[in-house]
Amino acid sequence: MARGGSRRNLDPESRVIDAGLIAAEPRLPRTFDAFADLIRLVARSRAPQLRLRLFFALILTIASKALGVLAPLALGAAVNQLAGQDRPVLGLSLGFAGFALGWAFIRFLSSAMPQARDALFTAVAEATKRTAATEAFGHALSLSLDFHQTKKSGALARIVERGARSSEFLLRILAFNIGPTILELILAAAVLAGAYDWRFAAVAVATITVYVAFTLMVSDWRIRHRRDLNTAEAEAAGLVVDSLINYETVKSFGAERRATAGYEGALSAYADAAVKSNNSLAILNAGQTLVMNLGLGVMALLAGLEAMAGRMGPGDVTACVLILISLYQPLNVLGFAYREIRQSFIDMEAMLDLIRQTPDVADAPDAVDLPEPARAGGGDVRFEGVSYRHSARSHGLEDISFRIRPGKTTALVGPSGSGKSTIVKLTLRLLDPQSGRILIDGHDARTVTQASLRSAVALVPQDVALFNETLRYNIGFARPQADDAAVWAAAEAAELGDFIRSLPDGLETRVGERGLKLSGGERQRVGLARALLAEPHVMILDEATSALDSRTEAAIQATLRRARKGRTTLVVAHRLSTVADADEILVLKGGRIVERGKHDQLVALGGEYAALWKKQTRGR
Repeated sequence: MARGGSRRNLDPESRVIDAGLIAAEPRLPRTFDAFADLIRLVARSRAPQLRLRLFFALILTIASKALGVLAPLALGAAVNQLAGQDRPVLGLSLGFAGFALGWAFIRFLSSAMPQARDALFTAVAEATKRTAATEAFGHALSLSLDFHQTKKSGALARIVERGARSSEFLLRILAFNIGPTILELILAAAVLAGAYDWRFAAVAVATITVYVAFTLMVSDWRIRHRRDLNTAEAEAAGLVVDSLINYETVKSFGAERRATAGYEGALSAYADAAVKSNNSLAILNAGQTLVMNLGLGVMALLAGLEAMAGRMGPGDVTACVLILISLYQPLNVLGFAYREIRQSFIDMEAMLDLIRQTPDVADAPDAVDLPEPARAGGGDVRFEGVSYRHSARSHGLEDISFRIRPGKTTALVGPSGSGKSTIVKLTLRLLDPQSGRILIDGHDARTVTQASLRSAVALVPQDVALFNETLRYNIGFARPQADDAAVWAAAEAAELGDFIRSLPDGLETRVGERGLKLSGGERQRVGLARALLAEPHVMILDEATSALDSRTEAAIQATLRRARKGRTTLVVAHRLSTVADADEILVLKGGRIVERGKHDQLVALGGEYAALWKKQTRGR
């Protein structure tokens, strides 16, 4: 590998950083805080024999560096044996062979110990990486809806992945590379000063100091070129992803050549940035080589002068040079290591910032599970003076009060932006009201656990998003422990049985990313089957039949009427004909309930609902 980390797949700064989540200008967090976070993460990793593995890994690292410094002394002694003139040939040969074999054996131990250390430490590193990723992922899932609506899912995934990877890298690079290299320099200086002269130690320390200072200075300068390269790479990658995601749009407008030309332009910008980056790398490598060879030359010259004065033997000259060369070896990747450490601290800090985010909706310390309804017939839902306004909107829900009695159906209608979806999210406790309260079976939703509340409330959304898994997995997601009979019963209830039986793989058919292999109507029926399998006490239908054809809609409406029996149902609809049989219809406008009642009453009232009904039935 070229010095300075020229292997592009190892260069951390080639990674794309999401500008919305990580600062464009790299900055190191406070060192002690970062180390403290890393140590706490290791302690939480639950790695097998954690303390024992850490102890022996540290011992092996120290021993490896000590032997690496001592090995050249054995070879120097062997060469001095050869230079001896007053010993028998046999004694000379045996002495040289002993020292030479000793040198080879010490070098073997020095090289083998890091391998043994890595074998011991891998379990700790992987456990730390797993713990970091699991904690960050779990916390991201626990964060509130508002947080996820303002962040990019791909960027969040990268933060989790990079943060976990950075924790493992920092452990290895700091504990087993940077730290041991400093220790090796101290040992080498002590050996050179003790065995020979303090000037040899001074040359070694001065050479390494200049080498490190030059590398860090040039690496800082290279970061600007790397950032330009990253920007160009991100632009090219973004064009590819956008074009592939919007493949149908590109094809529909015959824009293949235009998309390809834009990609070629982005690649040209990337190539220009890559040339500048590689040229700066060449300057770094050349400068490092110059410093290294100047140091070796000074060390060899000083040792030669000492040998000419009779104070050192030829083998001692060899030992001094080899000690300095051995110090250079771990520094060959210093440029890469420096950039990687900077980036890893940034990645780790971003992950820790994510973990420190406080969810807007969280279980209270004394939250209890929502008990089963006292009697059959579904849950009892009450909104009492509920108000909520999104930060991005000028108005929101204001003083909303209504009750859905067990087993009854309440419909929400009104123009877009009137607050229907917000009521759905409040019922599921994806949001908490800013004033007022929501009662489920007489319990304030904020006093029960979110998991128990959502197991009692099921949602069939307008746009059903499915996992890139099988139909069995997607239907069974609501109740993973359900058997095949229950899954088939839910599928039949959602008018999905004939469709599944027509597929070659049946329930094992994979639906593609977000269910894109299915039609819109098929996705909604899978969503309905999933909700029915959950056996909820409260069912929310958010435009659940909007993507279905008339015949299928009529069939599913009949199915929904059967499914609503024994369940409390909240229906959101734009098509008023689908909620004409609701027990109560709430008409929302501007975040307020402006009318309520049954279908016939509202039509006769001649208000907002009647106007909507007239508009939808005109021309029939």
